[in-house]
Amino acid sequence: MANSANSLPLTASVRQYFVKTWVKALPPLVQRIEVAARELAAQVSEPKLIRRRREVSEELSQHADVWLSGILELLAQVGPSGALSTRMQSLEPDLSLVDHSTIELEILGSRLALSMMDVASSEFNDLRVRVAGAEKLEELDAHDILRPHVISRVVINAWCAASLRLDGWRTLHVVLSQEFSQCALEAYHEANRWLLDRGVRPEIDLRPLIRRTRSTETGWSTQAGSTEINALTEGATGQSLQRGRDKPSSFSAPRELGQVLLGQLNRLVGIQLPGFGSSPPQPVSAKLDIAIAEVQQSLVHQVEHSTMANALAAAEVSPALIDELRLRKQALKGAATSPVERATIEVVALLFQSILTEERIPAVVRVWFARLQMPVLRVAVSEPDFFATADHPARRLIDRMGASVMGFDVTGYQPANTLEKEIKRVVQVVEAYPDTGRRVFQTVLTEFERFLDHYFKNENEASRKGVSLAQQVEQRETLAIQYTIELRKMLNEVPVQEGVREFLFHVWADVLATMAVKSGLQGDETRLIKRTAADLIWSASAKVSRNERAEVIRRLPDLLKNLRDGMLHAGIAVDKQEQHIQELNSALAVAFTAKTAAIPHERLKDLLAQLETLEELLPDAAEIEIDESMVLDLSGYESSELEVVAEGGSMPTAAMLTWARELQVGSWLMLDYRGRSEAVQLAWHGMRRQLTLFVSPQGRGILFQQRRLAAFLQAGLLVPAQDESLTTRATRTALAKLDADPSKLLN
Repeated sequence: MANSANSLPLTASVRQYFVKTWVKALPPLVQRIEVAARELAAQVSEPKLIRRRREVSEELSQHADVWLSGILELLAQVGPSGALSTRMQSLEPDLSLVDHSTIELEILGSRLALSMMDVASSEFNDLRVRVAGAEKLEELDAHDILRPHVISRVVINAWCAASLRLDGWRTLHVVLSQEFSQCALEAYHEANRWLLDRGVRPEIDLRPLIRRTRSTETGWSTQAGSTEINALTEGATGQSLQRGRDKPSSFSAPRELGQVLLGQLNRLVGIQLPGFGSSPPQPVSAKLDIAIAEVQQSLVHQVEHSTMANALAAAEVSPALIDELRLRKQALKGAATSPVERATIEVVALLFQSILTEERIPAVVRVWFARLQMPVLRVAVSEPDFFATADHPARRLIDRMGASVMGFDVTGYQPANTLEKEIKRVVQVVEAYPDTGRRVFQTVLTEFERFLDHYFKNENEASRKGVSLAQQVEQRETLAIQYTIELRKMLNEVPVQEGVREFLFHVWADVLATMAVKSGLQGDETRLIKRTAADLIWSASAKVSRNERAEVIRRLPDLLKNLRDGMLHAGIAVDKQEQHIQELNSALAVAFTAKTAAIPHERLKDLLAQLETLEELLPDAAEIEIDESMVLDLSGYESSELEVVAEGGSMPTAAMLTWARELQVGSWLMLDYRGRSEAVQLAWHGMRRQLTLFVSPQGRGILFQQRRLAAFLQAGLLVPAQDESLTTRATRTALAKLDADPSKLLN
């Protein structure tokens, strides 16, 4: 670690180096975007789209130099702390000259920032931790140039200042996202390398130190508390603020709405208290700290000494907790030592009033949300970026827990006992570490997400069977691809009939994968399938002697029986089996008259040995891509318990693909499919989120491949059951109340 006396100049220098990296990369980047715009304009498409693309290309060609100069000018204003000039810390009022609202600008900027994070999150996370650690801060400032959303704001502000229209930005958004994301990755990588060369945090360990063991009461228990810090996403996805289901293709992702509303909240409160939400972190004042602890103790007493054995009792306690919090608010304000603390108390109170009156949350869970208000207030007072980003871990925790129990039309719905107990555990852990700020929220958020994965796989009756089936599908398809890859390598220089090759690659690899899933990688049945492959390879090779031909005829009945049995186990229809057998018979007949060299006996032994140890040679499963064509073949997995979605939707945009990857386990969505419209819950993501499983309340599984999932989102056939997350809706409600009576903030 660098000497603390030199740490501040060092971090100022790395910011300068980061900016210089961007400055060097920007001219060729803008040129590439110009070229891409011209190529896009030359593509065949409908006349209206061609005309728009040509207009965008011409406009960019005329103003690209001004846009580039504007970016460079804004980057030149970055100070040693990484902050832009005060004028740039919010979107400019004079941007209204291009006839677009501030909200739309924020959305486009958020989408660009998210694209950068999607590509460069690991490098950004390392740099964020190194710089914040060197400056002895919990987190980078919200306006630090190192943050992707600040870079995106610079880029889009310069775009508008160069008289480039936002319609043009939307037309080129895929190209813009790709180019700036790659540049961001390189800039973060170079900045990290620069710090590593100077001995700053050569190793970064972000793994959680909380150890959990099984508990007979709740299923999980916490042994020790520590932190896990994940990178905060700097933006959101989606295309507009259009809400409702009448125009589903423009439906916006709920995170997106939250970020926009937070910007509005900061501006509204900032009118009364300039700098609200952007001041540096500072501890809670001693007097307010005592008052918060007293309120928390009162809430705990009310809950623990009430009969919480059933939902009816919880429904009676919940209103009492709301009244208690309302009465205590003025006492908290009286203990505050600054206008900012008083304003924070008011805003947090308004947020929780909305959350605690949300009828879609079962009452038995609402009481635990009530106990989160004081820990959230403490972190909001001490960490102003609680109001700067929708991805603050405290907000994400509330949204994740709420989404898991709300569903769509949850009349009479109660969460499973295990899920309720986990929510209780999470709240108690947060209460147990009041002075750790965002760290404890990040830790329990990670723990809760792990719990959900475990819960849907192993404990939830509605989803357990579906998840098991989906995992088998993924395992079988991944193995089939792996076996195909390795068989191609093995037979690359072996003289085998082309028809036999195709059978081995397209049919027998799937048979081998199916048997490996059913009986294990080294099971007797799997070994028989491998030996059958070796026998087929030998039988289909050239036979130049009478003895070899006689041996083929002697082995043929057993070989054909094994081939049929294997295909039967893989679920191949009988007529398809016969077609494959006829093709193989033709290939074997050709082998009798082939003039090519026979496979040497030693080479055949090597092939069999390779087949026996095939699993040791397989490529890494994490690198296997289960593509659309693969999923079209998954219809064979259809059953009364599992549906495979192989058609429907519309061509997805890059934003929708991103959204599909970001959907979280436990989320409820509305699905229109096969004449049904129903609520489904996301229960499982496969490796690299290539496959995703939803389950209906009745336990029926619906399996999507990633691109098909994005296509359904694009077409509005799959939409969030709630238009807004809990905290987004609460922010909207708070905004309305503060707009009606701003004096609430200072009273």
